[in-house]
Formats: sequence, C-alpha cells, structure tokens
Amino acid sequence: MTFRMPPEWAPHERTWMAWPGPNVTFTGDDLAESRRAWALVARAVRRFEPVTMVVGPGQAEGARAALGPDIDLVERELDDAWMRDIGPTFVTDGSQLAAVDWVFNGWGAQDWATWEHDAKIARHVADLAGVPVHSSPLVNEGGGIHVDGEGTVLLTETVQLGKERNPGWTKDMVEAEIHSRLGTTKAIWLKCGLTGDYPPHGFGTLGHVDIVAAFAGPGVVVVHTQPDPSHPDHELCRENVEMLRSRTDARGRRLEVVEVAAPTVVRDEDGQWVDYSYINHYVCNGGVVLCGFDDPRDEIAAGIFRRLYPERTVTLVDARTIFAGGGGIHCITQQQPRV
Repeated sequence: MTFRMPPEWAPHERTWMAWPGPNVTFTGDDLAESRRAWALVARAVRRFEPVTMVVGPGQAEGARAALGPDIDLVERELDDAWMRDIGPTFVTDGSQLAAVDWVFNGWGAQDWATWEHDAKIARHVADLAGVPVHSSPLVNEGGGIHVDGEGTVLLTETVQLGKERNPGWTKDMVEAEIHSRLGTTKAIWLKCGLTGDYPPHGFGTLGHVDIVAAFAGPGVVVVHTQPDPSHPDHELCRENVEMLRSRTDARGRRLEVVEVAAPTVVRDEDGQWVDYSYINHYVCNGGVVLCGFDDPRDEIAAGIFRRLYPERTVTLVDARTIFAGGGGIHCITQQQPRV
C-alpha cells in the first residue's frame, strides 16, 4: 500500500522539537532568549498533545528547568534546533508509520551552518518513535514542503531545484521523488521564498514554502501578503496570490486562497527587511500555535485562523526571537501522526 504524508490537521501522536544549543545561530544572550522562546512554544503545544524535546548531551537539566515536568527529554548530539528541517517527515500507509529521511546539508551548505549531527537526527527520531526509515536521495527539509493530505504538495523552485541542494535534478525528477515519498500526485511550485530568507539577511533557508503558503484544509491555502509597497515582498506576494488562485489541487478543486497580511513592522533593528509571517504556524491536536509579533495585526491574523479552525484553540506566541534565528514556530516543530 502507498505511504502518504497526512495533513498537519490530522490527529497527532506527539510533537518533536530540538533544544537550542550554543552555536553560531544562538550565542550569548541570544541563546538564553531562544531557549525561552522554544520553551514557550513547547508548553503551548503541550496543552494539546505530548511533546518530546531532543537536547544536546549535558543540557537536559537546564532544559528541564525551562520546560517544566510535562515535556519528554531525550539526549542526542545536535548542531542546531530546527526540528521541522532536521527531523523526519512521517508518512503512513493507514496501518503503520514510517519516517522519510531526506538528505540534510545545512539548508544548501550555507557558510554559517554545520550539520554533522543534524544530518542524523531524522534516523534518531525514527528510532525513538519505533518506525522504519525510508531514505531519500533528495536534499530537502520539512519546511520546504506542505501537503493537503489529498495528493497536493506545495514547493518552491529555489529549494528543491536550487543548485545548493540538488544540482542536476530536473523538475520532473524532483516531483517523481517527492510524490513517491509523500504519496502526492500534484505539485504546485512557487517561484521563491520571502526576501528575508536569502543572503545577506541572516540565517535563512533559501526559500522555504512554509513561511509563504500553507494548506489549511482540502482546497484551502493561506498565503502571506505584504501590504507595504516599499517592501520587496509586496509584488512577489501579489504574484503568489494571483498564481494560487488560478490553480487546482490534485482532486481538481480550484484553490480557495486566504490572504494573511504581514505584521506592520517591515525592518529589524539593523535595518534589514524582515520576513515576519503568520503563515509559519503549527496545527496540533485541538490547537493552532500562531506566531505573534507584538503587532496590531496579530489579532487580525488570529481571527483568520479561528475562522479556519473553529474547533481548535488559537494561541499567539511571540516569535520574534525565533525569526531572528532564521525561522518560525512551524520550523521548530515536527508532527508524528497518530495511526
């Protein structure tokens, strides 16, 4: 029977996360702030389902103090803390679970990244979950894909087709590999990610889709928009909305596109363009954990997600520290589906 990746809103067994350790992404005061932010997310998710935090050797005591007694801890060697990307993608055939282990190369072998240990985390998590591993030759991360559970997957050209990850791979080759691992049949490609996700704007992924667009139900896509015409993402977002509205999913449905405006802040303290986005949310059992930015548009975004998920509790968690490290709430969480 074919394995497929369930949609994020399907029931979860648990959520996996990774604890920030000292590295180039998290240094000095930034490390302490990042650990506080990760802990806030972990506790928000724990209200709805079990959470396992992978922590570096010797860091369990500090993690326990920050996380409280209800988060499960396991020690493994780590380089960074973005479980969406370094962890496995769980798939199921309806009766059993398996874990797709993509090749991880530090988001396209970026000069600030190290990945000796992170490249092995997917297998460690699969082993801890007690499920078999399906190894893929494709360089890919969990933040580079988003599925509707009914055959459709969102991708970006600068990730799976980028020379930094998969030189020599054609679009047909990438689609064939993605479909064989995820059980999808149709790929919808976005041209690129947000401006702040590329050099020289800091620690980026070179275009992950999960900060730009995500399925919120069969035939429904939430998409990031940038109302400020001075921001370089303004035109890109307009094009994304127009493109997505013209597409159908794997079942032939015309996509319903729900626009979610970016926060009002457009630059960080250093004057760099920010890629703050509400799209990088996490759907868990009975809840939606949504990025907050202490911004007037936080509650507007929360209202949109409450309408999309009326049976779930929407929780805003300040994600500015997480974004400073190169991602958001979706980037630091990885769901294990319930079978």
